[in-house]
Amino acid sequence: MIFLYFLCGLYFLGMLFILIYSLAQGHLLFHFLKARKEWDNIPNKTPEEWPKVTVQLPVFNELYVVERLIEAAAKLNYPKDLLQIQILDDSTDQTVDLIREKLNEYPEVNFQYIHRTNRAGFKAGALREGLEKATGEFIAIFDADFVPDPDFLIKTLPYFSSEKVGMIQTRWTHLNRDYSLLTRLQAFALDAHFFIEQMGRNHQGAFINFNGTGGIWRKSCILDAGNWHDDTLTEDLDLSYRAQRKGWKFVYRPEIESPAELPPIMSAIKSQQFRWTKGGAECAVKHAGAVSHEALPFRVKFHSFAHLFNSTIFIAVLLTSLSSIGVWWAGEKGLIPEVLIRISGIFLIGFVLIAGVYLVSYFYGKRSFVNSALGVIWQLPLFLSVSMGLALHNAQAVWEGLSGKKSPFIRTPKFNLESGNVQLSGNRYLLHRMPITTWFEGLLALVFWGMVWLAFREKNFLFLPFHTMLAFGYSLVFITSFKSYGLGR
Repeated sequence: MIFLYFLCGLYFLGMLFILIYSLAQGHLLFHFLKARKEWDNIPNKTPEEWPKVTVQLPVFNELYVVERLIEAAAKLNYPKDLLQIQILDDSTDQTVDLIREKLNEYPEVNFQYIHRTNRAGFKAGALREGLEKATGEFIAIFDADFVPDPDFLIKTLPYFSSEKVGMIQTRWTHLNRDYSLLTRLQAFALDAHFFIEQMGRNHQGAFINFNGTGGIWRKSCILDAGNWHDDTLTEDLDLSYRAQRKGWKFVYRPEIESPAELPPIMSAIKSQQFRWTKGGAECAVKHAGAVSHEALPFRVKFHSFAHLFNSTIFIAVLLTSLSSIGVWWAGEKGLIPEVLIRISGIFLIGFVLIAGVYLVSYFYGKRSFVNSALGVIWQLPLFLSVSMGLALHNAQAVWEGLSGKKSPFIRTPKFNLESGNVQLSGNRYLLHRMPITTWFEGLLALVFWGMVWLAFREKNFLFLPFHTMLAFGYSLVFITSFKSYGLGR
């Protein structure tokens, strides 16, 4: 019985965490709806004199996309005498030669090539070293898989009209949204972040984050906040909190788009997710205590904690899903009062709120209810299923981040599939060693399909929707992982 009580406790605690998380998301949705009508009011007076700007392009072994990146950077619409473009290259392969050849095509552009022979500090180290040689008052940053809008600088710089503004973040859009099922689902998730979360936080004056790329900083803000640190895997989130805690203001502009490529295969998605979730947990450990003790409004503290610990939702989903098996069995055997199990249904409000956030972002992004209604009918449940199927992988990352276990910065393989010249199996940067967690994902798929079968056999359908989504999610994650790791062999 003690073990049974333990399982029930895990289940209810997990569901309570999901409910609290969903309430935070619901509050962001409320402010997003208000922000939609007000965000045009942010002043953006054209500067009397355009300032000097440095554009930083951090790259590491990017054979497939670096030429596209350089071409896009060279087309930036800005006075040439005020623009410096840094290629911060940590590459150890032919990317070095490719960059040198490509730069010869643009003698009129002020490119500065900085090649490091070691990856000390990884991306944060490269940005920090580049900043020492940066001549610009403002620093724009684009990762290798981005294609900067030619008018990016003249669109963003006017929003630095106040000396207190330290960073402008723009909205990521997706070059290969329709490439595959996985890219559609990633776009579905990222759109919710860039519409609901970023707009919702920014509207109420809560802390937002620089997303690592597609944004522009005031150089003095970076330096005042302590420059780039490399003690977490998300140097962007870390610097964002250090800057805003010192009083710098951030502005998010969803109408300014920064196109980028989405990872098209599961192994690449997992490497990116691992870095984001673990780094977020590391930043939670680093900043949560300081945020709680600082003189900040309650809403700022509340959303800071929800933001910093949002990746912990994967631990909650994993524990809730596993413990639900025991709760189902106990209910079937009459060991738990049925009324108690039914009362727990109030926690389902959390899933409804979370689904609502994604629904609104989807329809807002499409700007048409009629044309997008059919798409959301299958994308929403499939997205939620795959998110649950990634719970084991991401929960491991979060636990490592919270417990202080360190790991190197693992890059996400890029493809440039839009060019039509690159095949998935031909990418030399693919990971081929399949982690043991992938096999456990396959095992969990079988376990939850077994629970679906038991639900029909015993005619106990209380957890049927939940277990069906888990079964389908773990199956899809396992199958696509298995195939993608095989591509790297």
